[in-house]
Amino acid sequence: MHMYWSPFGTNVNVAKEQPVPFSHRHHVQAMGIDCRYCHTTVETGTFAGIPPTETCMTCHSQVWTEAPMLAPVRESWDTGQPLEWNRINDLPDFVYFNHSIHVNRGIGCVTCHGQVDDMPLMMKAETLHMKWCLNCHEHPEKFIRPADKVFDMQWTPGTNKNPVTGEPEPLKQTEIGPQLVQQLGINKEQLTNCSICHR
Repeated sequence: MHMYWSPFGTNVNVAKEQPVPFSHRHHVQAMGIDCRYCHTTVETGTFAGIPPTETCMTCHSQVWTEAPMLAPVRESWDTGQPLEWNRINDLPDFVYFNHSIHVNRGIGCVTCHGQVDDMPLMMKAETLHMKWCLNCHEHPEKFIRPADKVFDMQWTPGTNKNPVTGEPEPLKQTEIGPQLVQQLGINKEQLTNCSICHR
């Protein structure tokens, strides 16, 4: 049981070797690139999408054009053969997962993928075990956020005026979460039906 939950079994916080040592920290924090620039189908498809070499070359045909670490990208561009990235968050085949449903229902990238914007190398942040998924499906109000804040890696619930003093005070997830669940028409009973994930 210890092996199952250990990083050795879950691969949590373990960076996998990739054809190119891609840094989300550099591209997101330093360059300000939005998740959707590379992961183009995250809002509309079941799969978030891995960027094609053309996306990388939009910039790297102009900058770091001779960098040795980017040789696989240039080779992919020259040959037309896509880079073969190693999946970090890979669910078993018997689990149905749709990125667009989660994104369009206010589940932020950081909830499942962690602080990707601060990862020098991509690594799994959560176990993605059934128990972990069910925690959110049973209590979506603890994790949901406004739809326009899904891609905001630093989002917090914000502030509200104190009814007595009029001073701003922090909002709590326990206050905003139930409102968002109701606004988005999320049916908690339906979320825990086995057929939602196992089809």
